[in-house]
Amino acid sequence: MRNSGQRGWGGVNFGLKIIILSLTAVLLLALQQTGRLGTVEGLVTLVTAPGQSGLSTLTNRLSNSLTNLRNYRSLQRRLTELERVTQSLSVENLRLQEVERENQRLRELLAFAETRPSFELQGGQIIARVIGQNATNFLNFAMIDLGSRHGIRVGMPVVNEQGLVGRINEVTETTAKVLLLTDPSSTVNAILQSSRLTGVISGRPGADPVIGFLPQGTEIGVGEVVLTSGMGGKFPKGIHIGQVVEVWQRDVNVFQEAVVRPTVNFGRLELVMVVTNFDPSEFVPLLDSLPPPEGETSGE
Repeated sequence: MRNSGQRGWGGVNFGLKIIILSLTAVLLLALQQTGRLGTVEGLVTLVTAPGQSGLSTLTNRLSNSLTNLRNYRSLQRRLTELERVTQSLSVENLRLQEVERENQRLRELLAFAETRPSFELQGGQIIARVIGQNATNFLNFAMIDLGSRHGIRVGMPVVNEQGLVGRINEVTETTAKVLLLTDPSSTVNAILQSSRLTGVISGRPGADPVIGFLPQGTEIGVGEVVLTSGMGGKFPKGIHIGQVVEVWQRDVNVFQEAVVRPTVNFGRLELVMVVTNFDPSEFVPLLDSLPPPEGETSGE
């Protein structure tokens, strides 16, 4: 039931609404006929202009803000994509650098193998280092990913492009332990390239190996190259071992001794080759010679 006391435009009688609208139309028509409608429109515009201007400014600002927000989100998405691409390229670049380094090492090993065609070589990589101290000795081994399945046997020499690494000490089906040249239990028959003196190289705990049993009477020069002598048939002849960096000589001693710095960088061993077969009597000619240790000159 409609309220009889309702006020406002909604409560005005329909006939009265028609009369008011008719009078308004007549008034506007009269103002137009008399040329005063423009004045009324100007007054209305003057009153409403500030509001219209503010509304227009607010609308423009809202539109610009929405546009900037869309641009910001687009830039954020683009930045995220670029960061992903950059990270992917960085990883790929590192991978390619590692591949290039590995290829370089393989090329060096191949060059070494080509200079020794009489050797039968089996390539492998270092998978672990064993460095420790027990009650009686200082252990220095390396593990490689080759074993009896690959024809590896105890006693086989291990080399890389720099020179002698050591020999196989233990073998499982798929791995082998390499006794490094620097281990105190390691001994290798060696020869000095220039003086032709022969001796035996022994490893030392935490220091460079020493070649002993060198006869007196011949001067040994610092920087002289030390090679495997091939005596005993355990190692091929002519493999680089290192260079003399210090000579221990006293006339009262029966033999001289010399400290030998290995040519192999044992701290960076990665790829090695196991000599699975060789002719012990064959001398391998050297295609290059080693420079004397830094800061020292040869005593030849």
